[in-house]
Amino acid sequence: MKIIWSPLAIDRVAEIAQYIAQDSPNSAQKWVKSTFQVVERLEKSPESGRVVPEIKQDDFREIIHGNYRIIYRVKSEVIAIITVKHGRQILPIDEIKA
Repeated sequence: MKIIWSPLAIDRVAEIAQYIAQDSPNSAQKWVKSTFQVVERLEKSPESGRVVPEIKQDDFREIIHGNYRIIYRVKSEVIAIITVKHGRQILPIDEIKA
């Protein structure tokens, strides 16, 4: 399956990395690299993430990476990375309309 990152998801990763870099630029780089590595694993197991609790639809899933939720949608031949949120944040429904 092909993985496609939404502009919103890329922006969120950049924002989180900037926040982490305030304390440790090296940790921010490691976090970004590990985030992309975690997502790459979805190519082989796209349904390995849990169903997003706020949505409760099988095609919307998330994987937990450290303190963050990587929210994605499984389509026929594509895994669409929708957004990345802190684990304590509720997913606003307007972020998943795509």
